[in-house]
Amino acid sequence: MPTLNRRAFLAGAAAFSTYVVADRSWGQATQGPFTLPPLPYAYNALEPHIDAETMQLHHDRHHAAYVNNLNEAVRDHSELARQPLQNILANLNNVPESIRTKVRNNGGGHANHSMFWLVMGPGGGGQPQGELQQAIERDFGGLDQLQSRFNSAGESVFGSGWVLVAVDKDGRLELTTRPNQDSPLMEGGRVLFGNDVWEHAYYLKYRNRRGEYLKNWWNVVNWQSIGERYSRAKAGTLEI
Repeated sequence: MPTLNRRAFLAGAAAFSTYVVADRSWGQATQGPFTLPPLPYAYNALEPHIDAETMQLHHDRHHAAYVNNLNEAVRDHSELARQPLQNILANLNNVPESIRTKVRNNGGGHANHSMFWLVMGPGGGGQPQGELQQAIERDFGGLDQLQSRFNSAGESVFGSGWVLVAVDKDGRLELTTRPNQDSPLMEGGRVLFGNDVWEHAYYLKYRNRRGEYLKNWWNVVNWQSIGERYSRAKAGTLEI
């Protein structure tokens, strides 16, 4: 190989290698105990309320990055890597300090998004049924009141975060917000459903109109799935 071409080849290979390493958090190749769950519907299934490009980037890029970074964090901590994610998040003080922040941010992101895909679906909206409907009536005064309070709370989140409905040990519902990728799981709680108010969840379609996104999001809420989550939460078997 001529010297000039060989140098160019090596320089290009080094640049490509650097690119691959730098971009690993955006792919799905990192091996480890945590895996990216498949999106349970097509990217365009939630249109017109959430567009296909946002769904693809949100799931395949952002969520994948949390999973990959979490696997990287626990790579040299075999005992931690064997634990269920909800146990890790509920006991963050037991996570080695050197990786605690990385586990908190990326473990929380993995848990929050794994929940998020499941509480939405095509043909969503409508009304909750059964015990879930009764709980919403009891604890919020009805769905309209819940939606109003939920949307206001979501708009009030400064910067990035989540608006969530959690379930206590007695089956009562609580509206809460969390910054960044924090979760009630970090206090040993259980998450019924929630909405992502990071800009990457809505900016391509709604730009800075977070309130419009929050309002339209109810059209894709899968009440059947949330009702099943409520039953598991009351039984103490809801994990993520």
